[in-house]
Amino acid sequence: MYVVTAKEMRELEQLTIDHTGIPSSVLMERAGGGATEVLVKAFPQVDSALVLVFAGKGNNGGDGFVIARALKKQGIACEVFLAAKKEEVTGDALHNLTTFVRLRGRVTEITDSTQYDRLQRQLGSCGLIVDALLGTGLNAPVRGLMADLIEMINASGVPVLAVDIPSGLDADRGVVLGSAIKAALTVTFGYPKLGLVGALGLAQVGRLEVVDIGIAPEALATINPRTTLLTKADMGTRLRGRHANVHKGDFGHLLVIAGARGKSGAALMSGGAALRMGTGLVTLGGPASLNTVFSTALMEAMTVPLPEQPDGSLSFDEQAIAEAVQGKSAIAFGPGVGVSTDTIGVLRWLVMRSEQPLVIDADGLNCLATDPELLREATVPVVLTPHPGEMARLGKSSNAEVQEHRLEVARAFATQHDCYVVLKGARTVIAAPDGKAWINPTGNPGMASGGMGDVLTGVIGGLLAQGYSPTDACCLGVFLHGHVGDRAAQEKGEIGILARDLIEQLPMGIRDLQQSAR
Repeated sequence: MYVVTAKEMRELEQLTIDHTGIPSSVLMERAGGGATEVLVKAFPQVDSALVLVFAGKGNNGGDGFVIARALKKQGIACEVFLAAKKEEVTGDALHNLTTFVRLRGRVTEITDSTQYDRLQRQLGSCGLIVDALLGTGLNAPVRGLMADLIEMINASGVPVLAVDIPSGLDADRGVVLGSAIKAALTVTFGYPKLGLVGALGLAQVGRLEVVDIGIAPEALATINPRTTLLTKADMGTRLRGRHANVHKGDFGHLLVIAGARGKSGAALMSGGAALRMGTGLVTLGGPASLNTVFSTALMEAMTVPLPEQPDGSLSFDEQAIAEAVQGKSAIAFGPGVGVSTDTIGVLRWLVMRSEQPLVIDADGLNCLATDPELLREATVPVVLTPHPGEMARLGKSSNAEVQEHRLEVARAFATQHDCYVVLKGARTVIAAPDGKAWINPTGNPGMASGGMGDVLTGVIGGLLAQGYSPTDACCLGVFLHGHVGDRAAQEKGEIGILARDLIEQLPMGIRDLQQSAR
């Protein structure tokens, strides 16, 4: 499912009109009609409780008028509060307002605070609010009357269905522009807008539904959106099945170079996750003193002891690393290795000399931050899996800058350094060297605990080892990682989920995705 900017959506609609000859009024009718269908299914209380539609004077208000008319035709009690004078409404919106009035629909103009008392009384007796005040074109902070209405709606405690976007939310960034509606459900049209699916807008959007309004294929081909929202069905189609006549050698061999004294768990979680992903063989490579721990705690994995420093961290030995990577189909590097001259040396060798796809995480990223231009020396696909702090170090920016512009930051780094970036966090962003990007909807706050990133490293590394393309490995790995986190939260509750809970859930999560594609 493509995700678009507000500008791209406007262009898609206009190109659809140009290519098909369908008038804009029909697109508005499809939008409002589709939203009404979602509304009736999602909020059965409207059969016996008043629905209040808050509408602005623009096209977003026009969608609201279509909804009001459709509800009235179904015998559902509905009233419109217009945040403007009727004579300010024009175009398709005016047509739909006029039609609603002809059906004896009640419209109350709200142009100043003198109507607030009646409005408060109606808010106290209604069962649902439809927010059609401000659309995707908003680009300045909400103030005055609109801000008052938004605050009154939010304070009412009545569930809100937002039309296309919660009023006051920036359509592209997901930031609140002064004041914004807090919706229980947002029904958007055509394609999700970037601000609806990013991390910053989650609290305002609620559940998201998308209504098809018939965007022409020619319009989509012309705009060619570069961002996609991952879906369960699509991820299921990317998973490969298995024939009866196979053996472990058919499913790759991942080398995990990770760990240091006191940080053996990072390597074990990455290796364990790779095994649960169905990787044929996994070898843990770490400081020699951890060899017994590795072989005892993860019996299904092989081990290769590597030279170490007196403090129990890796020592760079070119021959030892070269021997360790022989025969492997992918390499994961970084969890728990620490940052030192030696670990930086290991990283440099892997980036410059490895013939296998490479996943770099955790301390491996901190090593890379000393010289990000090193990535230009790689001759194989390189996947980076930073959290926001690591991304800030890689890009020489701030954590706040990364969080406010997650998609742009990930995309820019991936294209500039010819790598794949998995920017972790709420709504993880995946960016490819060609500028394409994906946003992941799975996962939950319970996954904010130690070891989750190590698991993701093993998941992606395991997929790369099995021969999946970097794009599929990143998208599948991120979606599945969040999906099994959601499964664990459903079974145990969000608080107290452990990284190993996700590892145990991986086979069931894979089955879920496979079944969704049938």
